[in-house]
Amino acid sequence: MTSLDSLEEIKKLDRGNVLGSIEHLGGQVEQAWKGIKELAIPEACSLAHNVIICGMGGSALGGRIIKCLSSDRIRTPIEFYTDFHVPNYVNKNTLVILSSYSGNTQETLAAGKQALKRGAKIFGIATGGRLAEFLQKESLPGYIFEPHENPSNQPRMGLGYSISAVLAVLSKCNFVSITDDEIHDALQTINKFTKEFSSEVQEKDNLAKLTAKNLKGKIPVLIASEHLVGSAHAFKNQLNENAKVFSVLFDIPELDHHLMEGLKNPAQARQFYYFLFFESKLYDTEVIKRYPLTREVVEKNDIATGIYPLRSEKKLLQVFELLAFGSFVSFYLSMLYGIDPSPIPWVDYFKEKLK
Repeated sequence: MTSLDSLEEIKKLDRGNVLGSIEHLGGQVEQAWKGIKELAIPEACSLAHNVIICGMGGSALGGRIIKCLSSDRIRTPIEFYTDFHVPNYVNKNTLVILSSYSGNTQETLAAGKQALKRGAKIFGIATGGRLAEFLQKESLPGYIFEPHENPSNQPRMGLGYSISAVLAVLSKCNFVSITDDEIHDALQTINKFTKEFSSEVQEKDNLAKLTAKNLKGKIPVLIASEHLVGSAHAFKNQLNENAKVFSVLFDIPELDHHLMEGLKNPAQARQFYYFLFFESKLYDTEVIKRYPLTREVVEKNDIATGIYPLRSEKKLLQVFELLAFGSFVSFYLSMLYGIDPSPIPWVDYFKEKLK
């Protein structure tokens, strides 16, 4: 596919309607936020001394984003784990949030059983599956939802659910300060950028389409900082799964202490890299001044670069702006490669072999 303005070709390639799920990001966020707010979460959950969020892939992104976003909002220690185990310090004073879209994630289920043995407080988030059965069997609280806003039915395209549900649980338990008004503003931001990056907006006026064209034939190297690292991680995952491309993520200022010396060899690899910098005026001033200098060093090594400047006025809104941008870019890149983004054959092969 050469033109991203052909709606007919897009529809023909996107047989699983991944684009539909991307366009429903706002609906996912709203459904999960309202659903959690209507739940009666046991008071004991609010009394925890620390929080552990367990999940894999897209289901872990809520934890990643909270960790990156909420350093100035967190009222109690919060960590996320993508493993079969919970850390040794988990005990009766720990709230463990188990997030698994399908409800069948082995790592998350194993962590949940371990947390239960430690006497931890547990809350689950899933569409059903074995996690829902585990919660019911052990009489544990959770949010079991119907994914009405995910027409592709692909767990990885239900990002809005996992992110919003975790945010809502933490907010309701008073561990993180996020209000209904802020979520309302976030929904407006998502809707704004969903329209701006829509398939109906011509390529010349669509930054998501233009970025996808820049990334074709390249290895995307994503560069973010602070509150945007979680959303950039989601972008990287979607590039892997939707566009089937290799991609990596680094953060400033950490990369400035090592990565710049790793650009020299192998020399023939430089032509394939494309460094995409996510710039924000809301970063720390010391971080902001490192962006142009880092980009200069990359370009002096004959490596292509690009910038996406976040335009939203608040950190939470920038998180969702970048989520929308990354989702559309990964989708358009899959179109340019002539790939239906829905199937994930190697992940499915791997899971089948583990049975």
